[in-house]
Amino acid sequence: QVQLVESGGGLVQPGGSLRLSCTASGTIFNMNAMGWYRQAPGKQRELVAEITRGGNPTYADFVKGRFTISRDNAPNMVYLQMNSLKPEDTAVYYCNFRNWRAVDFWGQGTQVTVSS
Repeated sequence: QVQLVESGGGLVQPGGSLRLSCTASGTIFNMNAMGWYRQAPGKQRELVAEITRGGNPTYADFVKGRFTISRDNAPNMVYLQMNSLKPEDTAVYYCNFRNWRAVDFWGQGTQVTVSS
């Protein structure tokens, strides 16, 4: 099992920045990738950004150039730096851990609200 604890969400004005953090614990030696997904009300959960064990990032088109994902190997943490936030970025953001068997684990989610 893997436990994920997120932090860093909140309320920010359009154009502002937030940094999300996620700490993974438990059976983490077999990590394949970690990342961030988001889910807005009435919408499906979608990938925001992901980073592989080797450090290769993938971004959704709607965040390219605005968000940056990074990792610390020890401890096992993943970060999402979000700049130039827009109202449409408002959602619950979930940390994701995927192991070698493609099993996904999820954090409890952290609310990000972009509003003036």
